[in-house]
Amino acid sequence: MKVEEFRERILEVAGWEVRLTTYKLDGLYHCKADNVSPGAALARASATTRGEAEARALDRAGELLSGTRRLEV
Repeated sequence: MKVEEFRERILEVAGWEVRLTTYKLDGLYHCKADNVSPGAALARASATTRGEAEARALDRAGELLSGTRRLEV
């Protein structure tokens, strides 16, 4: 198996920076969303299209991050 169509980009989700990593492996797209600052994995998703995999991962990451409190320093 060989990874194809690898793409990595940084987006803002619910006020947080999120790194979205997407690639195609064996005919299926896989996507991982992680918090850029600590690098913690937030969500993983797989689908037959890149858009669907990314949408699923971003939806889940948005759910998790929207409930996270931010403290003023």
